[in-house]
Amino acid sequence: MNSKYDLIVVGGGVLGTFHAYHAAQKGLRVAVIEKDKQPVSATVRNFGQVVPSGMNTKWQNYGRESLQLYKEIQSKFDISVRNNGSVYLASNEEELTLLEELHAINKGNEYESMLLTKQACLERYDGVKESYVKGGLYFPQEVTVEPRVMIHRLHHYMQEHLGVSFKYQMQVIHCEEQLDGVAITTAGGQVLHATKVVICCGSEFKTLFPSLFEQSDMEVTKLQMMQTVVQPNTYQLRGSILTGLSIRRYEAFYECPSFQAIKARESKDSLEKKWGVHILFKQATDGSIIIGDSHEYADAANKDDLGFDIKQEINAFMIEEAKKIIHLPSYEIRDTWFGVYAQCKNADIFNETIGQNLHIVTGIGGKGMTGSAGYAKENINRLFK
Repeated sequence: MNSKYDLIVVGGGVLGTFHAYHAAQKGLRVAVIEKDKQPVSATVRNFGQVVPSGMNTKWQNYGRESLQLYKEIQSKFDISVRNNGSVYLASNEEELTLLEELHAINKGNEYESMLLTKQACLERYDGVKESYVKGGLYFPQEVTVEPRVMIHRLHHYMQEHLGVSFKYQMQVIHCEEQLDGVAITTAGGQVLHATKVVICCGSEFKTLFPSLFEQSDMEVTKLQMMQTVVQPNTYQLRGSILTGLSIRRYEAFYECPSFQAIKARESKDSLEKKWGVHILFKQATDGSIIIGDSHEYADAANKDDLGFDIKQEINAFMIEEAKKIIHLPSYEIRDTWFGVYAQCKNADIFNETIGQNLHIVTGIGGKGMTGSAGYAKENINRLFK
């Protein structure tokens, strides 16, 4: 079978999908090739928090563009977007100082945020412990999505309304630039042609271009997450809840004047450092609570060193820390899983062009759900000038 497209995207996760979305918005003929029956990696194994507030200024701009895109699509088709805001809860004076400084930075960036008193946090967020919270910073424009639902609905919307062709369970085994574009060969012997190809999946990058992959500075991160049983109907936890350890970890706070001095005073031997833990809460649409997460790292070439097991000692530590922050009606855990995403050690994303029309865009790390839509728009505009 021979088919010709303006753009073929390899990888149906959130980064690849939004590259396809923006190309289709330009009226281009677009196909997305996904090796699995449906996306099964980082895009569906995360919290579903769209939080530009946690990003540095450059990526906050991409994230804010993403927010508008999510809301625009949601107004036409239900992809599970909820505009319920995000809050950072400070547990001590140092973290409160960082919130005040970030609030000032966001004023300069014209990104809406509101400082909350201790009492306002206690009244607004059911179960937050008085012994923990000292104050908060609220971002009313931020949204949540259901990650195991959103990408599938977005694919459906793009098929029905934008004419994007999604080809599932199709493995790319060869990719070659030609005079008039790029030819892709699949494991089933199909050959597809496109003016341009964008590879947005780390595994295909490794398989198709092993030498370039080995030379890259890619690493992978393994994150553990948990989900409680459904909480009673009377219990509601609004939006994304990010806590003191998030304040000490997220890139946005690196720009705060006090950040370096505060980080220098942290214990280097703590369990949260060892396992890269920061505590997040989000209530799913069924009423359960998602809790996490941890971060373990390995070079991409040694991904298997991270193992396939769930470390119960990490989960036990996260539950112990979570109980210090919020009293839930039930901390009984229904599900636990891990996700793996790729990122670059020395860059914010891997973006390289081979020849003229073959582009590898991957390694977006933990910024994917928040930053992909905005970043992909800029990248497609650059590729199709």
